[in-house]
Formats: sequence, C-alpha cells, structure tokens
Amino acid sequence: MSDARLKGLQAEMEKAALDLVALLPGPNLVFLSGLSFHLMERPVVALIPRKGMAALVLPELEAAKVAASRIPFVPFPYGEDEDSRTSAFAAMAKRMEIESQKLGVEYLRMRVLELRLLENAAPRVTAVDASSALASVRMTKDEDEIEAMRTAVRIAERAFDQTLPAIRAGVREREIAAELTLQILRAGSDSELPFAPIVASGPNAALPHALPGERMLQSGDLVIIDWGAAHKGYFSDLTRTLAIGTLSDELRTVYEVVRRANQAGREAIRPGAMAGDVDAAARSVIAAAGYSERFIHRTGHGLGLEAHEEPYIREGSALRLAPGMTFTVEPGIYIAGVGGVRIEDDVVVTAQAAESLSSYPRELIIIPG
Repeated sequence: MSDARLKGLQAEMEKAALDLVALLPGPNLVFLSGLSFHLMERPVVALIPRKGMAALVLPELEAAKVAASRIPFVPFPYGEDEDSRTSAFAAMAKRMEIESQKLGVEYLRMRVLELRLLENAAPRVTAVDASSALASVRMTKDEDEIEAMRTAVRIAERAFDQTLPAIRAGVREREIAAELTLQILRAGSDSELPFAPIVASGPNAALPHALPGERMLQSGDLVIIDWGAAHKGYFSDLTRTLAIGTLSDELRTVYEVVRRANQAGREAIRPGAMAGDVDAAARSVIAAAGYSERFIHRTGHGLGLEAHEEPYIREGSALRLAPGMTFTVEPGIYIAGVGGVRIEDDVVVTAQAAESLSSYPRELIIIPG
C-alpha cells in the first residue's frame, strides 16, 4: 500500500513537472510513511524525489522513528545546536544533488523556518505549490481508509447518544461541549479529535463556526451541535440541530427546508457528477424556499486525515466525483439574531451513487423545555 501511495505521488509529480516534494509533519507525511511528528521548533522535513530514495531531516531524539516508516528514507539527524541543524540540511541537499530543481511544498503548511533552511541549503531551488498533486493522491480513499472513517462515524454517533441526556434548558453551551468531548473519547476515539465540538444555541446558532460559551440554553432555541471523532487517524464530522421546547413556525419551516436540502445533496451524488452539481442540488431547495441569502457557505468539504481537504463541494466546481471520494453534505440556513439550522452527514461515492457513512436520524430532535 505504501509503495502504491509513493508511486502515485511520483506519478502526480511527473504530471506537474515537480522534481521534489517537501513534506512537514502532518497528514501528507502520515499518508505516505505512517510517521507522525509534532510540528514544533525543531524542524522535520521529508524530501520526496520524483525518482530515487527519499530523505528525512529530523532531530536526533526522533531518529528511532525512521525504522517504522512504510517507505525507505535516508535519515539526516541533527542535535540541539543551530550548526548541527544547518549541517543536516546541507548534507541532505548534497546527497540528493539538489541544484536548480522545482520543489513542491505544502502551501497551507510550509513554514518560513523550513523554507529558509531548504533555500539556504539549496539556493537555486524554486519552491512552488504542490497542493494539487498531493490532493490527487489522497482524494480517492481505499477500503481500509473508508472503513476507518465508518468507525469514526460510529464512535461520534455513539458519543452523541450518550450526551443527549445532558442537553436541557439552563445548561451552558460549554458544559455540553465538555460532556460531548468526554463521551467522544469514552466511545473510543483517538485522542486527537478533528476539531473541538461546536455547540451554538439561540442567536449564536446563526454563526456557522460559533465557539461554545456561557450562554444557557432556553426554551424556543435551536441548538446546532457540530462534532467529530477519529479512528486510526481518520476523521468523522457530523452536525445535528436540536430544539429546546416549542419552536416558532418559521424555525420549524427552516429546519424542514434544511433537512430536504441535505437529502437532495446526498441524492445528487454519483460517479461523474460534478462537485458543483451536489452543491446546486442542495442550494436549489433552500433558494426555492426563499432563503438563498441565508445559506452562506459551501455544501461540503472533503474528509479523511484532515477535517477539511479535497474535494470541496462548492458552487460552480467542475471537479468530477469518483468512487472512493469522501466528503460532507452540510447545507444550512442562518438568520442573524434568531438562530440557524445545519444538518451534516459524511458520504462516500460508490460505483453507482453514494453511501452515507452516517445514519443518525435527521428528523428534528425536541428536548422538553
């Protein structure tokens, strides 16, 4: 598997005319090698050539990890002093005969620290964005990856069930978020969660990425809960919206519109369809109900080793969906000063259509007020 992943990346490098790709600690390095490092003050840089042996510059205290890599690396360990670090990068550049090659970097992850060390070791190298090549390799998941995500979804759903009894009027948002985090870990999640749970009630639910605060849940509130779990490094990401007590007629209508938009988005998924088609299917339901200006984000995002990755399910995207692609479907309506609704599921494209990895009920859950 690891050999296939490495060959897949090297094939994408060939297409993009990249001579080398530099990887920092994070999902791309884990995907290729299985090695996990902290992104910290001691730099770790893997250098993947289009042909030949890969190199890894890393602190001496991490050097023993190299033996567990799924792909072979020539290690270049360094000590605590700056000269040792500089020497390790210089030795790596010399061993790999780096001169004026085109170096692909992770545009959203590469730091000035590592880039300067690479440029100082190889002054004639040209750094360019390698995001597309890396995304192409990771976007289509294999069965092991999909099964890990299925498990992450089951863990998240079990945790939500265990949290429901704690949700009631008079409880603060942050108390529910804390309980949900505890239940996610108790249900078997990896300790590194995809993100801290969002619990947003009443007017706060009009903010898609609201942070849980001191607000107490009140009768008449909508409560958006957005959470996820992790299994073997792969993530789930779900959202359900609950009602506390009796809702206004408008908010009940809004909920039903979002539920139908979620269903329409999921039903539009099939191999060969464009990502923009899925967005349009969900968005058209909301527009027909008169709430188009209240749907203020894309319909979904890719999911895997990251909570947000390719493919992005957004308006106008011509990306063709293919079996094995995994992403969220999460339409929403947000009314400033009043509240909001979002319903989010995790899906995988199959040979004919799509499988929803999540099965938690989408009907409105009403908590007695």
